[in-house]
Amino acid sequence: MTSREYDLIVIGAGAVGENVADRAVQGGLSTVIVESELAGGDCSYWACMPSKTLLRSAASLRGARSVDGARQAVTGELDVAAVFARRDRIVHDWDDGGQVRWLEGAGIDLVRGHGALTGPKKVTVTSPEGGETRLVARHAVAVCTGSAALMPDVPGLLEVEPWTSRDATSSPSAPVSLVILGGGVVAVEMATAYAGFGTDVTIVARSGLLSGVEDFAGDAVRQGLEAMGVTVRLGATASAVHGTDDGAVVVLSDGGRVAAERVLVATGRVPRTMRIGLETVGLMPGEWLDVDDTLRVPGTDWLYAVGDVNHRALLTHQGKYQARAAGDVIAARARGAAVDDGPWGTHAATADHAAVPQVVFADPEVASVGISSTKAADEGRPVRVLDVDLAELAGSSTYSDAYRGQARAVVDTDRHVLIGATFVGPDVAELLHAATIAIVGEVPLQRLWHAVPPYPTVSELWLRWLEDYGRPAG
Repeated sequence: MTSREYDLIVIGAGAVGENVADRAVQGGLSTVIVESELAGGDCSYWACMPSKTLLRSAASLRGARSVDGARQAVTGELDVAAVFARRDRIVHDWDDGGQVRWLEGAGIDLVRGHGALTGPKKVTVTSPEGGETRLVARHAVAVCTGSAALMPDVPGLLEVEPWTSRDATSSPSAPVSLVILGGGVVAVEMATAYAGFGTDVTIVARSGLLSGVEDFAGDAVRQGLEAMGVTVRLGATASAVHGTDDGAVVVLSDGGRVAAERVLVATGRVPRTMRIGLETVGLMPGEWLDVDDTLRVPGTDWLYAVGDVNHRALLTHQGKYQARAAGDVIAARARGAAVDDGPWGTHAATADHAAVPQVVFADPEVASVGISSTKAADEGRPVRVLDVDLAELAGSSTYSDAYRGQARAVVDTDRHVLIGATFVGPDVAELLHAATIAIVGEVPLQRLWHAVPPYPTVSELWLRWLEDYGRPAG
């Protein structure tokens, strides 16, 4: 057994762990990162990058077919094999050599193997060959192990070898038929992707699609999926699954049955904290890790939990945001420097509470940030809701011959600032960052009157929102 000492040990070399390590190194700390799979993690190989790649080709084809002139030029069908080949290039055939070279260039050491805490500031890494490396941290350990798919306790489900999101994004081909359990982002995006490949897709969801966002967004996505031939069965769950010669039959709680070649489980996430030695430092294995706004686990002065594992916002970009704050504050505390951990401070992940942006790459796209009108009402906030039909904008008429979309703003009427925004329509992801900036900056609507949207673009919706609200006094 070998032994090494570093200022910081990071468990998990995904996008979040890489960013924690990078910021700490830039802050002058010696840092090692531990990874049992591929450096770069889920986002690079099984989540963000492959899923958006699988979605893009069919979306481009649908976009071309929505505009007269381009429509006539489309003479063939989607080349599904080429889409999967492009996905393989994007994930570098699941080879992490490029990521390893980046770590080396950034001055971050990499130890391959399974890392587990063995006590305060101590991590033992077991290599695939069984060898052990003992690591000791002078200042901190950051757990960045992410989350995994929740597997519901449905009789017969495991026997049919169900897909998780990892299988759906790494499959070498499209099945003839697919039943998806769940109605969240993974379910919606994979339904969109595989419907684009010609797969017969059925979604089974207990309630509506995309709970947590504005109702009109989930309704629009359901309509879009159905227009692509997806069967959406709401108000039902899987009560049993039976294997067949050519796939599986899912028995539903409403008495229905759905047969498919493959079953994809997309019913939620669980933290990857089962086998990382949390019990050796008084924490419960298998649980989400609570943290303060500097991403430090309460009751310790050395343990941090960053990204999905803390359950604050299960999104890669938000995890990377947390990682920058965590890496910087670990370095600051190690140097004995001042810590800026107040709201919106350098070392505080304040946006997790008020300004989390998210995009669902469905057809139509859904982009949202801040709080929904429903949540604002539940919290008793003084708000006004502003809705714009995007199809009425001049910019949308040039974009598509059949543009459909909606944008909603939630405005705090006491402070006259935006606190929530939701966009539904083609490529609305590109509208989201402006709303995020307005919310984070608490830009008064009176000042936004001077932010002139270019004509003719869909960004003119901002002018429509302002005109509807009127100029606040003062």
